Amino acid sequence: MMIDDVKKDVKHRMDQAVETVRTELAKLRTGKASPAILDGITVSYYGANTPLRQVGNISAPEPRLLVVQPWDRSLLGEIEKAILKSDLGLNPANDGIVIRVPIPTLTEERRQSLVKVAKKITEDGRVAVRNIRRDANEKLKKLEKDHKISEDDLHRNQDEMQKLTDEYVKKLDEILALKEKEIMEI
Repeated sequence: MMIDDVKKDVKHRMDQAVETVRTELAKLRTGKASPAILDGITVSYYGANTPLRQVGNISAPEPRLLVVQPWDRSLLGEIEKAILKSDLGLNPANDGIVIRVPIPTLTEERRQSLVKVAKKITEDGRVAVRNIRRDANEKLKKLEKDHKISEDDLHRNQDEMQKLTDEYVKKLDEILALKEKEIMEI
C-alpha cells in the first residue's frame, strides 16, 4: 500500500462518515414533514421485516403531513401499527386507501433535546473522522518504518491528513448548523 492508496482510502472513509451523519440527522424529526422520518420503520410483509419504503410510496404533500400509499392495500393495518409502535410519537390515520401521518409542532423543550441529539450524532461523526486520520497516520508511519517513504514524505502527508480532517470536520459543522436551524425554526 502506497501513499496514494492511503489518501484514496481516507477520502472514501471520511466521505462515508459525513454521509452517515447526514443520514442520521435526516431521521431526526423536525417540525417539517420529511419522508426520511419514516426510514427506520419496518413492516411485516409476507413474514419478512421489510423497510416501509419498499412496500409503498411516502410523500410530503404539505409541510406538516406525510402520506404513505402502500402498493398492496392489505398492508394498511400493518403499516399503521408499525408507525404507532415506532418511538416517533406520530399518530397515523388510515382511510382505507392511504395512511396520513400529521406531524405535530414541536415544543421548545423537544426542539432543544433534538438539538442535543443532533450535536451528539455530529460529534460521533467528528470522532470517526479523527479515527480515520489516526489510522492513516499509523499506515504512513509503517511505510516510513519499512523505508518505503522518506521522513519528509511522512511529515508532508501527515500535514495533508490533518488538513483533510479539518476540512471534513468543517463539513460536519456546517451540516449540524443547518440541522440546528431547521430544528429551531417554528
